[in-house]
Amino acid sequence: MELISEKTVGTGKLRLVKGDITERAVDAIVNAANSHLQHGGGVAAAIVRKGGSIIQDESDKAGYTPVGTVAVTQAGKLPCKAVIHAVGPRMGEGNENEKLKNAVINSLAAAAERGFNSISMPAVSSGIFGFPKDRCAHILVEESKQFLEASPASSVKII
Repeated sequence: MELISEKTVGTGKLRLVKGDITERAVDAIVNAANSHLQHGGGVAAAIVRKGGSIIQDESDKAGYTPVGTVAVTQAGKLPCKAVIHAVGPRMGEGNENEKLKNAVINSLAAAAERGFNSISMPAVSSGIFGFPKDRCAHILVEESKQFLEASPASSVKII
């Protein structure tokens, strides 16, 4: 893991990290998922490959997950406690910025609801879903910053 940048926001820290999300020793990692929670490619496939079939098995039980929402599974053999599967938008489906904001907000809320202290998020929707990387980065940072500022009592302190 390579720490690129760190900023204190409210009572928490916002970090930009370069590395393999499957190796992050945080309470929860976010998976950039599709609505059917079929983890066949990209980050999702790497998470299941390293974490084990329990992740896909629990995703199958969770079933269809609408764009902008999340499902949470065990982490299997990964060094985190849970995987939060955030369903981001595909470019061209409409209202993509709001849908991505919702996916980020719901990921942070799921972590807080479980009392997690730390969460690591990849650039949701910026791979095969085609969301522009700069817009994605802006939304992830701004929504994370707003969460930390608005929720000083939250258990989530490191994003």
